[in-house]
Amino acid sequence: MPTVSERVSVLETKVDNFDDKFDDIKQDITANQNSLLQTLKEMRDASTTQHSEMAGKIKELQTIKDKWIRYGMIGLAFAAGAGWIGHPNITSILKFVGI
Repeated sequence: MPTVSERVSVLETKVDNFDDKFDDIKQDITANQNSLLQTLKEMRDASTTQHSEMAGKIKELQTIKDKWIRYGMIGLAFAAGAGWIGHPNITSILKFVGI
């Protein structure tokens, strides 16, 4: 049976080993956290770039849509003012177009 001093020395060795392992785990966790933060920053930057590109494309499409709606409304207003909507007469439309 080991003596008390032998048992204490074995216990101290085990505690020292635990301390080393805890330090390694702490370093690993810190490295993982830094890696995760870097990855999230890169993802945020990519997302911001994509969203700004998409916003520009949507604005351009909205401008085109608004322009064609405006032209369509002008055409309808002209057709209503010319009297083509209430009782369309194909001969007057052809005469206006020049055919």
